[in-house]
Amino acid sequence: MVTRTLGFATSIVMLLATAVHAQETQLLWGDTHLHTNLSLDAYLQRNTSATPDDAYMWAKGAPVIEALTGAKIQIQTPLDFLVVADHAEYAGVAALLFEGDERIANTEDGARFIDMIAAGDNTAIFFELLGSVNTNTPVADLVREEFRRSHWEQTVAAAERHNDPGHFTSLIGWEWSSLPDGANLHRIIFQAQGGDVALQYIPFSSFDSNIETEFWAWLDETSAATGADFVAIPHNSNISNGLMFPLSDRAGNPISVAYANTRMRWEPVFEITQIKGDSETHPDLSPNDPFADFETYEHALQTAGAEAESDPEAQLGNYARSGLKRGLEIEESIGANPFQFGLIGSTDAHTGYSSAEEDNFWGKFPLDAIPGNKQDIELAPGAYGWDMSASGLAAVWATENTREAITAAFKRREVYGTSGPRIQVRLFGGWEFEDSDATANDLAEIGYDKGVPMGGDLTNAPARKSPSFLIQSSKDPVGANLDRIQMVKGWLNDDGEAEEKVYNVAVSDGRRVRRNNSVSDVGNTVDLETGTYTNTIGDAQLAVMWEDPDFDASQRAFYYVRVLQIPTPRNSTYDAIALGMDPKETGHAVTIQERAYSSPIWYTP
Repeated sequence: MVTRTLGFATSIVMLLATAVHAQETQLLWGDTHLHTNLSLDAYLQRNTSATPDDAYMWAKGAPVIEALTGAKIQIQTPLDFLVVADHAEYAGVAALLFEGDERIANTEDGARFIDMIAAGDNTAIFFELLGSVNTNTPVADLVREEFRRSHWEQTVAAAERHNDPGHFTSLIGWEWSSLPDGANLHRIIFQAQGGDVALQYIPFSSFDSNIETEFWAWLDETSAATGADFVAIPHNSNISNGLMFPLSDRAGNPISVAYANTRMRWEPVFEITQIKGDSETHPDLSPNDPFADFETYEHALQTAGAEAESDPEAQLGNYARSGLKRGLEIEESIGANPFQFGLIGSTDAHTGYSSAEEDNFWGKFPLDAIPGNKQDIELAPGAYGWDMSASGLAAVWATENTREAITAAFKRREVYGTSGPRIQVRLFGGWEFEDSDATANDLAEIGYDKGVPMGGDLTNAPARKSPSFLIQSSKDPVGANLDRIQMVKGWLNDDGEAEEKVYNVAVSDGRRVRRNNSVSDVGNTVDLETGTYTNTIGDAQLAVMWEDPDFDASQRAFYYVRVLQIPTPRNSTYDAIALGMDPKETGHAVTIQERAYSSPIWYTP
């Protein structure tokens, strides 16, 4: 066994956690992954009008205009923070093409694309330029520095207009869209500082480099030069063809301590759920988990429309749970964990509007905002409107609603994600919790005093002690009741191989967890004629102090909470009812159990 030394990322997490100890944290809801008409793919898929300003207005609760239909739409519950994260690749140039800007129109490729626009071939342009990102061969006349800077100035200016510390936070960011041969290695990046810092650089694009180690080097250099405090967030590992959580770097070298520490410095959090599906786990990887097949999306971002890699070895690099397990194995070998990440959700909506509500979902693009389009229009290679999930949201336990406090919460991983509902989750791990702590009015104070919050580390196990976890969850105030709380554990066995188990730790309606860890189904109240459900099943709140019955103090482990709602209608079911269709004809689950995922707590011997 390799002795673990505290790496850069772990030390920072411990310092940040100490800083917030005894401070009151509040729960903030937001989206760190939202695209506007400045993203090329959004514009070509008919988002020609929803600007960054519109995105912020929607997030703050104002009525806005949907880009394709012209309908007045409005979020049901406003957000507390938002990152407008347009693609750095070809940023802002779609509007220039459609306007016939002479700087593009007078070039050979520009003239050709403008002719294609006149012929109505928007989709052909989309797939051609997507292919150029796949092969990392940019169309030179579309990636001029003047275009990149202009787009960035628009993004920064909008964020500065809408930032209102204490009330609403606009975090300045973008997306690095690395896509080697269709493998999704995208990252969202945001910074804690304002426009004065952001305007000192131009966002790093995959055309600058599509290799993550070179991307991290740019973050390091730019942070040192400007003072920018960056957070980078990987997403859609489910279609990464095994490259998101690898055993070796892109050059084929085994994961090193330097790789692990650098990755965790810049990427403390992973986006586990969004419109292009859920990336927690896969039924093939977790055959004993009956809830593993949730919003599974396997359409690779290749222009040939290939499916995502299904090879079992590649699948291990495609999902968060197996990535967390792989991190334990690597740490046992080299003494550093490259995959010690927290979990959030966000949307990846390209409509300009962060919609994660099943009954108020405005699609991936404006083209699939119209229910009748959802089975006929290809939105991405091999994917159509009903393949898209109305997901997700980022939840942050922050000391205040400001750029600095939200960034600090991300860095200490005191964050979690949901598939859309605003399910409240508290998680603390320690060695001294008691049963009565779970129902105490001062649960958070007890949790911080006796243990560590989600995202934290447990060490120095007392003799003959198992870790205990203080867990409390409440339903979305305007949503469905809760079915159960589960604890997902990963650990290294005596052979140094990672295993997993899902424990049912709290269940609703007075049900009992059987000795074999099974629980009877909560039931289903969904009316498929009206798309309504009732909260006559489930509980509004669940709380428990759970102690690991299988703890071995010599084995590395992680623990994260998964909270399940009672069944509710999927977004495709609402569409089908409106269209007079049988919801089963959409090809997707008629009802789903929405969920929340806490960031893990790690135990290290």
